[in-house]
Amino acid sequence: MTSILTPMSLTLALLLSSFLTSTHAATFDIVNQCTYTVWAAASPGGGRRLDAGQTWSLIVAPSTVMARIWGRTNCNFDANGQGRCETGDYNRLLNCQGWGSPPNTLAEFALNQPNNLDFLDISLVDGFNIPIDFSPTTSVCRGIRCAADINGQCPAELKAPGGCNNPCTVFKTNEYCCTNGPGSCNATTFSQFFKDRCPDAYSYPQDDPTSTFTCPSGTNYKVTFCP
Repeated sequence: MTSILTPMSLTLALLLSSFLTSTHAATFDIVNQCTYTVWAAASPGGGRRLDAGQTWSLIVAPSTVMARIWGRTNCNFDANGQGRCETGDYNRLLNCQGWGSPPNTLAEFALNQPNNLDFLDISLVDGFNIPIDFSPTTSVCRGIRCAADINGQCPAELKAPGGCNNPCTVFKTNEYCCTNGPGSCNATTFSQFFKDRCPDAYSYPQDDPTSTFTCPSGTNYKVTFCP
């Protein structure tokens, strides 16, 4: 038997399809509470200039994986969105389509993963440039934060203009980068520097047990620069 959709049933079907498609999409409110301008970046999502107090609301599609949000500092872009940033730069473009350059504090996430969970973390594996809070907009799960004065306390070997590098960026060895696979490296004096100041955050690539968090799928989030 052939099913025939009337205009009314077709409309209802389209509405239902739209509802199901958007059920687990997430809204990310990206807020600049710094006293200075931050050029927010999101992959996927693009980029936006945020002066002090401004917010950028970003809708992220369901089942998005390998996604991140970060802030760029000391940027200068022309009317075509071309220029460069001192930290977090992406290919000299305002509209990001990939990862930024270290040092940059990262809010990372994967949506609608197994067991109906979102996975989220703050990562310092690409270093640190701006304090960040990454939290749900409701109390369904706990938020995470890295708000220490890492730039001011950065070890001399890791100092960079506008930020603090992770040792992997500087030394590029397995000891710090874990390039030889799982279990190939451990915490170091440098990673402990980051972990002591930001216990919620990844301090080196295999710092998983204390650095990955979950929230129910369908949660909306707020990423705050300078919380």
